[in-house]
Amino acid sequence: MLDILKPDIWRYERKFIIAELNKYEIESLVKLHPAMFSEIHHERSVNNIYFDSIAMANYLDNVDGKSQRLKVRIRWYGDLFGASTHPVLEIKAKDGLVGSKTSYPLEALAVNESLTIDLIQKIFKESKIPDTLKLRLMDLKFSLLNCYTRKYFQSADRKFRITIDSDLRFYRLSPVHNTFSDVLVDHTHTILELKYDIAADDYAERITNYFPFRMTKSSKYVAGVDLLNA
Repeated sequence: MLDILKPDIWRYERKFIIAELNKYEIESLVKLHPAMFSEIHHERSVNNIYFDSIAMANYLDNVDGKSQRLKVRIRWYGDLFGASTHPVLEIKAKDGLVGSKTSYPLEALAVNESLTIDLIQKIFKESKIPDTLKLRLMDLKFSLLNCYTRKYFQSADRKFRITIDSDLRFYRLSPVHNTFSDVLVDHTHTILELKYDIAADDYAERITNYFPFRMTKSSKYVAGVDLLNA
């Protein structure tokens, strides 16, 4: 699928999984950072439906640490359940330490007991997505539904962005009928992510060295699949 996308904008995404501090303590550290981070967006809920092959190739590529890997998801903001009028298909590509995202607006989506893989495929077909990509999407299945609360910050020079994700929830999805009763909640971990363009990489250590926690490999997709299959 990466051969179809050909993304041209790449950036670094450095992640920290934090258990020893709550989200309010983490937010205080961010605001006290010498780079003078300030909030740039209201706190909101982020919702994602992830897709994978029958063999879970994207999941396994992430677990194995493959240099080139993908995640395919539908993302929307606000309420998890009910009608979403602005869902977006996002395909995240990783090449080594840098990543890129390709997005396509979708037709309206309702997340309720009528949600099925056939309905999603119908939405893909009716949306403005390249035909070659549509063919690839028809071979994918549901792999995870997740949601979390996100806050957004930006450094004074606007070169670095930080997001703080908390209250993570993971749902198992069925291809034909969903009651959303199979759910796991993680109130223990908070994820801080630092995002910046490749040109700013020489200055990134000045940002990360300030924080009293270690950078780590983190994927909410992998974590959710692992939790639901433990």
